[in-house]
Amino acid sequence: MGTTRFIFAGAAALSLLATSALADDMTGMVMRIDRLNGTISIQQTQKGTVGGSAGGAGALQEYKTKDAAMLESVHAGDRVNYSATDNNGTGTLTKLQKQ
Repeated sequence: MGTTRFIFAGAAALSLLATSALADDMTGMVMRIDRLNGTISIQQTQKGTVGGSAGGAGALQEYKTKDAAMLESVHAGDRVNYSATDNNGTGTLTKLQKQ
């Protein structure tokens, strides 16, 4: 019984850490916008010099928007600052600002 509680507590802590990591401001490049479905694909750019030989490109991630008006001011190829949350495995943008 004690081991089970420990495992569940560890899983809960990891999920909170993963969610809070998505909530931080990130930078990236808009790769694709689907205004009809309210989604945007952003390639996150890495900060700092960790993994400097990787070329600065991160993973491509698709996000839903809380409000379709968020997509009006950006276009494919724009560099953006953004914040997102994770809701049941689906990323949702909370902030999107063109650089």
